[in-house]
Amino acid sequence: MKVLTPSFYLIIFLLFSNCSTNETVIEDVTEIESVYFPPIDGTNWETKSINSINWNESQLQPLLDYLEEKNTKGFIVLHNGKIVIENYFNNHDVESNWYWASAGKTLTTAISGIAQDENLININNKVSDYLGTGWTSASIAKEQLITCENLLSMTTGLDDSLGDSVLPENLQYVEDAGQRWAYHNVYVKMQDVIAIASNQSWSNYFNTKLRDKIGMTGAWIPFSDLSVYWSNTRSMARFGLLMSANGKWETSQITPENFINEATSTSQDINKAYGYLWWLNGKNSYHLPQSQFEFNGELIPNAPSDMFAALGKNDQKIYVVPSKDLVIVRMGEAADNSNFALSTFDNDLWEKINLLID
Repeated sequence: MKVLTPSFYLIIFLLFSNCSTNETVIEDVTEIESVYFPPIDGTNWETKSINSINWNESQLQPLLDYLEEKNTKGFIVLHNGKIVIENYFNNHDVESNWYWASAGKTLTTAISGIAQDENLININNKVSDYLGTGWTSASIAKEQLITCENLLSMTTGLDDSLGDSVLPENLQYVEDAGQRWAYHNVYVKMQDVIAIASNQSWSNYFNTKLRDKIGMTGAWIPFSDLSVYWSNTRSMARFGLLMSANGKWETSQITPENFINEATSTSQDINKAYGYLWWLNGKNSYHLPQSQFEFNGELIPNAPSDMFAALGKNDQKIYVVPSKDLVIVRMGEAADNSNFALSTFDNDLWEKINLLID
């Protein structure tokens, strides 16, 4: 016998409470589907068919052919948490690990929200409150202007043209914090802030507070001046699902919902399409990495306007679309030319996705 969810009974109550005693309810009531979360242990993950959600199945194979042609390794589509599409290409499989590149910046955002909720940090505080003075080459007066929020919103005012090293000699003043948006590896200093505030390593805090609680696998791997997260594609999808569920996993609130709302809203007045290390669609202008030029229009015109995205070098993608209950993940080599985050592939891919889901 099918068990009806509490939301079903709530709908019945509301319908009848709006009727007089002489009225008869004749409307059809559709049961609201709750979000599914896969177990944190094991490989079980419930699926649903394309037909069950009335997508255009004839467009699935063209999408998969396009993904393979464009150097994709892993591709997953979740609807309300259940897997609708999961495919691997180009010598990749469900167990294979791949780098998140800058899509992994959003992991730092999520952890920042957790650390703030635990009163270990306050993102409005100066970075030097945690790291001490001299963590940049700027004067102390200018360095003291830089807050943790500036790290998360890419508005430190530090020079983004000097490479990825975050040693003090490479962090040079250009403009006062908050006055300039520039895509820069200096955000990684948030990991140092959290490590110092929590009195443990960044990896340990990340693993215990986020990774292990939602069943992710993977690790932070040092690479040159970077620390890059590697995992399988399903782990990336798990994180996307956590964000889609407003930071909640089953009954546990992992990252505070109000912080996620803040992180996925415009964080400053310069690049409207940028939150706290999340890219935001649906804005009327945007900036790109290594550019101070403002482009008019939406970030990804073919994508839903409420979508927010984690975008990484060479087309690592997490798309979260609240209005459609979708999480879409893509891992692989660059679809076309090497890129920092956004590429023409985003818009082209969404053109294909729309043919399937519309």
